[in-house]
Amino acid sequence: MTSRKLDQLYRQVIMDHYKNPRNNGELPDSDVTINLNNPTCGDQIHLHLKMDGDTIVAAKFTGSGCSISMASASMMTQSIIGKTEKEALKMSREFSEMVQGHDHETIDEYGDVEALAGVAKFPARIKCATLSWKAMERAIFEKEGTK
Repeated sequence: MTSRKLDQLYRQVIMDHYKNPRNNGELPDSDVTINLNNPTCGDQIHLHLKMDGDTIVAAKFTGSGCSISMASASMMTQSIIGKTEKEALKMSREFSEMVQGHDHETIDEYGDVEALAGVAKFPARIKCATLSWKAMERAIFEKEGTK
């Protein structure tokens, strides 16, 4: 597939997640809720995680922001459900490396997340893409701090 066709496909995946976000909404019985915002552009995320031991069994989000921010939250919640805290944190590190344009391990098994690789071409959008992932990291660390 040519680079142009791949970029177009990735844009379509991002817009699909933005217009039809997965796991959008409240999670009343969540074990931890984190609210983060990006003061630079006004993106806001409210992330709710439900845990069973160290496994993420449910993840939902609400918030507002640009298409990159909201699509990333949708993709992130989809990819972390069923993962352990350790696996989710590893995914977050790899995602951060990818959107910064650094070498990263393949993240094909993370679903649609790879569609955000092009964010590396737009440094101002990296914070948009990583906001929900930072919220997930903080949620895990906060949960660990309450044990």
